[in-house]
Amino acid sequence: MSKRGGFPGMGGGFGGMNLNNLMKEAKKMQADLEKTQQELTEKEFEASAGGGAISVKVSGDKQIKEITIKKEVVDPEDVEMLQDLILTCVNEALRKVDAAQAASMGKYNIPGLL
Repeated sequence: MSKRGGFPGMGGGFGGMNLNNLMKEAKKMQADLEKTQQELTEKEFEASAGGGAISVKVSGDKQIKEITIKKEVVDPEDVEMLQDLILTCVNEALRKVDAAQAASMGKYNIPGLL
C-alpha cells in the first residue's frame, strides 16, 4: 500500500483524497443535509385560492397547519366550487414545499435523493 492510503498506483486513494478525509466529508455533508431538512420542516408555506377566499398553511414536512375559509365563499348550493378551491389551495401549498425542498436539497447533487 502507498504511504498516503489507498491502493498502490492509485495516487493515494480517491482522487488523491485518503479514506479518512472522504469519511469526514461524507459526515459533514450528512450533518449539513440533516440541518437543511430540519430547517425546511420548521418553515411554513402558504397558498390562497379564489382571490384569497381560501388560504392554507402547511409545514415543510407537508402537514396541513391551517385552513381559512371566508364566510362569503360558503354557498350550500355550490359545495363543489368550495371543494375545488380547497383542493387547488392545498395542492399549491404542497407544490411550494416541493419547490423549496428541490431548491435547498439540489445543492447536494446526490442522485436519487429527491
